[in-house]
Amino acid sequence: MNPIKILLVDDQPLFREGLCTLLSVHPDFEVVGEAANGAEAIRLARSLLPLVVLMDLQMPVLDGVAATRRLHEEQPDCRVIVLTTFDDDELVFDGLRAGAVGYLLKDAPSEKLAEAIRVAARGETFLQPSVAAKVVAEFARLSRKTVTANAVIEPLSEREIEILRLIAQGASNREIAGTLFLAEGTVKNHVTSILGKLEARDRTQAALKAKDCGLV
Repeated sequence: MNPIKILLVDDQPLFREGLCTLLSVHPDFEVVGEAANGAEAIRLARSLLPLVVLMDLQMPVLDGVAATRRLHEEQPDCRVIVLTTFDDDELVFDGLRAGAVGYLLKDAPSEKLAEAIRVAARGETFLQPSVAAKVVAEFARLSRKTVTANAVIEPLSEREIEILRLIAQGASNREIAGTLFLAEGTVKNHVTSILGKLEARDRTQAALKAKDCGLV
């Protein structure tokens, strides 16, 4: 199996160096490049084609939000994980709206960072459990005017509601499977069904709609 190609984007060289050291112990990871700002990240991503980008938000030249938006437009298969210092940073929400698939605090344990990268590489969304509730609450507040109580087009089954509640807590498909004693493939099928019924583009939007409809 080919290693997961990772691009590091942060304006602090020491932080990038630390990330490289942490990631180097995982044989399934390959750091293919480093960028000190968003503009450099976009340029490198075009040539290096990383699968996962670890993106700081507050950087010179081009910030992480704008860079995430550009990457999402140019390379839809590239998965951006936002790294931030504060769990109440308004820029984090802008980053997720721009297309980031993950939100991780910089002081998170190294094993959580590795998990986030693997989850993102599988095409899933990763929200650190300690901040998932805040992210969902903030998105709900910002989108309340545009989301109606009729957001659920088709009723969800009891099992789908169970899974949706775990999604809203930031759980990955693997974690959901372990909690509910299901096969991971079964969970993935349920998640696909949930997204379709809620007309949601991803897990974060599904959690928001579910919250506004009183399902979680």
